[in-house]
Amino acid sequence: MNPKITTQINFDDITELFRTAQQENRNFLFEYEVYNLLARSGAETPPKSILIPRGARPSEEELLALPGEKVVLKIVSPTIIHKTEVKGVRVVEKDPNKIRSSMRRMLYEVPENYAAWCQANPDGMPEVYRGLTGEVLIAAISRDLQGVLMVQFMPPDSGAFGNELIVGLRNTREFGMIISAGLGGTDTELYAKRFRKGQAIVAASCELIDGEHFFELFRKTISYRKLAGLTRGQRRIVTDEQLIECFSSFIEMGRTYSVTNPAAEFVIEEMEINPYAFTDFLMVPLDGMCKFSLPQRVDNTRPVAKIDNLLHPKTIGLIGASTKRKNFGRIILDNILAEGYSKDNIVVIKPGADEIDGVKCVPDLTSLPEKLDLFVVAIGAEQVPALVDEIVDLDCANSVMLIPGGMGENEESKERAEQVIAKINAVHGTEGGGPVFLGANCMGVISHPGKYDTWFIPEEKLPKNRELKPHRAALVSQSGAFMLHRSSQCPELAPAYLVSMGNQTDLTLGDMVKYFKNSKEVDVIAVYAEGFNDLDGLEFAKAVREAVLMGKEVLFYKAGRTPEGQTATSGHTASLAGDYMVCESCIRQAGAIVARSFTEFQDLFLLAENISTKKIKGNRLAAMSGAGFEAVGMADSIQSDDFQMQLASYSAATVSKVAKVLTEKRLDKLVTISNPLDINPSADDEAHAEIVRVLIQDGAVDAIVVGLDPLSPAMHTLDETEVPAFSMDAENGIIPLLSEVVSNSDVPVIAVVDGGRLYDPFRDALLARGIPTFPVCDRAVASLSLYIESRLYAESIRVGITQ
Repeated sequence: MNPKITTQINFDDITELFRTAQQENRNFLFEYEVYNLLARSGAETPPKSILIPRGARPSEEELLALPGEKVVLKIVSPTIIHKTEVKGVRVVEKDPNKIRSSMRRMLYEVPENYAAWCQANPDGMPEVYRGLTGEVLIAAISRDLQGVLMVQFMPPDSGAFGNELIVGLRNTREFGMIISAGLGGTDTELYAKRFRKGQAIVAASCELIDGEHFFELFRKTISYRKLAGLTRGQRRIVTDEQLIECFSSFIEMGRTYSVTNPAAEFVIEEMEINPYAFTDFLMVPLDGMCKFSLPQRVDNTRPVAKIDNLLHPKTIGLIGASTKRKNFGRIILDNILAEGYSKDNIVVIKPGADEIDGVKCVPDLTSLPEKLDLFVVAIGAEQVPALVDEIVDLDCANSVMLIPGGMGENEESKERAEQVIAKINAVHGTEGGGPVFLGANCMGVISHPGKYDTWFIPEEKLPKNRELKPHRAALVSQSGAFMLHRSSQCPELAPAYLVSMGNQTDLTLGDMVKYFKNSKEVDVIAVYAEGFNDLDGLEFAKAVREAVLMGKEVLFYKAGRTPEGQTATSGHTASLAGDYMVCESCIRQAGAIVARSFTEFQDLFLLAENISTKKIKGNRLAAMSGAGFEAVGMADSIQSDDFQMQLASYSAATVSKVAKVLTEKRLDKLVTISNPLDINPSADDEAHAEIVRVLIQDGAVDAIVVGLDPLSPAMHTLDETEVPAFSMDAENGIIPLLSEVVSNSDVPVIAVVDGGRLYDPFRDALLARGIPTFPVCDRAVASLSLYIESRLYAESIRVGITQ
């Protein structure tokens, strides 16, 4: 690691640049002002430049003032961003007449070229020019030209691919200020789309990283390999220290001019140098832009401590239950009671009724006997605003669950949602903060520690196994349906809490992770997200980092990774999905395990629930199976763009012990000891369990995947009711033998049972004993590899190796 590099940034001068622009009614800096900003940023000094205002008559001495034999002329315009495309950048000999000639030509030709570009790219046309065409458009563009910037020409060391760098800051709605860096030049966007993830561009939250650690991310890119001379035919053209200094400077400016800085006079909305070129170990900015804004008002803080009232209510109120039919409210009441919640602590708001199923009814909120811990709202959306007003005004509940949809999911219900949000935000600004609200458009909560269930799914549709002991985990999902379907498809996933967030009218994903990171009931937090409220992505990432530092595991899946997916999630949750690359980068860097698919999410959740207490020392895998194809498949699945495992090298003692087991089982003539190990279909239950026991004891093995070939005639893998001879309940069967080995091991052991539905009871029995079991080997190895890599990264955060 490089020695820590500090930067000396003149924030007073930079702030004055913003003030000057604001006084001129600008929310951007001209390019020469960006160079002035860079000169005060503590990083390398940019090239010298002179602004020649439009209409000025510069002297020969002024035109010859810059060093070198050539100069670069750049058009200065508030609207033209990509100057090269409209011939707004020219390199000319440093001769007064040639410079004047080129400037005059640019002042006439650039408006014509940019007008043609606007006509060909109407979506990219600045708002100020919308509706203008022909000579009128050209005249408007010409009027906006400020002049020409004359810049010192510094020839790059190389014009080869990859020898330009882009560095930028962007104020994102969800995550605040983001720094990014990667392959620069005119094809930056193409590189980002075509190269593998993390190879062209890397991004990070300015609040969660520093220059040194961002450099470590950047070191993995193609851009760094090119700049550092690590590719064939290349030589180093910039030092690591220069890059760290540049990144550190950008991050410090990002933190200072940020919406999250209460003292910020201005906020950088976007700042980009594209590209930096390199001349004789100097970083030379060839083009720069910067847009800024004034800080906006921050909403009142939510009283998130009341989430405890929501999840562990001593009293529950409900409105919307029918006395005659199984509507949503009545099903919710049934499910609350089915979980064993006391009828004496429930009250239903129902005019004209004394009781429902033994639960007391009152006519209205004013008739409540006491302030409720939780009030569940299951009425029509059109009634919600008035009811929220009444709840807030009476201060009759500590937490409220808004089940109804029609609260901001579409344009028609947007006004209704805004009315409710305004009321809630106002009460949060008062003493006590008022109640917290979950939803709207949510399925509610299953809280096993709180002994209640407000899901509106009949038990006939979703049978509950109340004998199953919940895991020390919480599943927080923006989509109730996602959570519902995972519960139905994967009953082995049994978190203590299942929380449906809905539209995040009030409580957010970040709030829930902040709560669960301190929960004594939870070691694993799994989150399905479709979109974050303003700046809640950053709060979420901070909470993830804090949870990881406290020794907890956080699993994350983000929907809306494509433009089409973003459109779908926006329509469903009334919350924009945002840029997936930024989201994934921030959450992964915070220390979460990031899933790439629904299947991977549930696989990783299964691992986290069952092996979070196991020790992860490294990424060395031992793989074995009685099926040859499975052994090969395991070896083929240890590497991808997102993870890299290695096969463990066994010690001589391990090889000797395995050989002894094989000899005792008369398999020594059939099996070659290697990793992966194909132990032959003739290997019985005891052989599998004993070899796993041996591998666990090898200090070079960090995890084990064992394929339990269910069709092998030597294995006990069937339900006793099917064929007693192969009963999985046999005393010498693999289930008791492997369970005993695994329960006494700190090394995680994963099973694979690759067979049809006949073997579902066998899989279920292994899962019930805390052995993560997968239907195919590649899924098992890929999920375990991603899980281990994330665990190792989280551990590096805890010991301070990374930030």
